[in-house]
Amino acid sequence: MPPAKKRTRSYDSARTRAAVLAQFRNVREAVTALTPEQLDGPTRLGEWTVRELAAHLTMVLASMTRKLAEPEPARRELALLDWPLATVTGAASIDEDTRAIDTADLPALFAETAERYEAAIAGVADERLVPTRFGAMTLADFLVTRTVELVVHTDDLNAATGAGVPFDRQALAACTRLLADALAAEAPGGAVEVRIPPYAVVQCVEGPRHTRGTPPNVVETDPLTWIRLATGRARWAIELDEARVSASGERADLKDLLPLMG
Repeated sequence: MPPAKKRTRSYDSARTRAAVLAQFRNVREAVTALTPEQLDGPTRLGEWTVRELAAHLTMVLASMTRKLAEPEPARRELALLDWPLATVTGAASIDEDTRAIDTADLPALFAETAERYEAAIAGVADERLVPTRFGAMTLADFLVTRTVELVVHTDDLNAATGAGVPFDRQALAACTRLLADALAAEAPGGAVEVRIPPYAVVQCVEGPRHTRGTPPNVVETDPLTWIRLATGRARWAIELDEARVSASGERADLKDLLPLMG
């Protein structure tokens, strides 16, 4: 019997909008406090320096501001759950756009980005279609993707600088849930239960479906470890060995399904 079709998770738009701004403010405060030496330091993102990572974080919101100024597309082309896997095709153009940003005055860049973003998004309906690099999406869906970008790159910033930038709870929750749901969409089924407390539980992988009691195949981890696995920042075997991931059952091996994002 095929697995039951799962309903797409809904997100509270007001909370998502607030979460995007809250996480951007957290990053803005941290970047403004970095020294020139820290800004010129390396990151785990290939050749990008911290300065280029900071520039990319402004692009997360600036891209939406620009897209909202364009004509509304005629139809929706990209569903929210398809976005994580679609990102693998955009690495080269994202790198090019990031390197083109003028980073001479980062505090001013962050301030200008926030001001323009808030003005652009005010009063815009959630159903408004937005042209994106990967296809037209609703504004509500695109906002959820912004939580992923901000949370993932905040973690990159912390890894590079030790700044300890906090994570807005709602932004972290939305990011965790979207990546968990993307896994379930990529590997549909009910054989494995993936738990990421306190934000998400999904079932995935073809095989015997569990209905009652303790599932025979369970994976459990914390939100940041899950996000790092889903985005290629962490390796399954290492996280398992370091006990940041627990996996029980013969089907509870997700290494061939990760990462989800490029």
